Amino acid sequence: MRFRNSLQTVLVVCAISFSGPSVSAGLNVLGLDDMSCVAWTKSKADPELRASYIGWVRGFLTGHNYASPSQQVASVSSGTVELKLDQYCRQNAGGLLSDAAMRMSDEMSGRNQAIRK
Repeated sequence: MRFRNSLQTVLVVCAISFSGPSVSAGLNVLGLDDMSCVAWTKSKADPELRASYIGWVRGFLTGHNYASPSQQVASVSSGTVELKLDQYCRQNAGGLLSDAAMRMSDEMSGRNQAIRK
């Protein structure tokens, strides 16, 4: 139940974030306490924490769908999200999961470019 309430909160936050200023103007991303690729890599030993990160990214993608009905991200499994996060963090060891989620929304929606208002 706690996870479900957290996911609903993430969806609302993502929807609000996309309705505000463009990403280039600075985006206040709300997420887990440590959204770094380092934390993601360490979470492999903690399945519950890893599931929270995956749930956050899936909520972010749902927020994208809410904000961009004409450029939907198709259904994506938790396993695919996990693989994409692993790939991103291998290539961007000092990166952030929020950047990985934004890149996923770009790639998976067919837009393949940053959101612009």
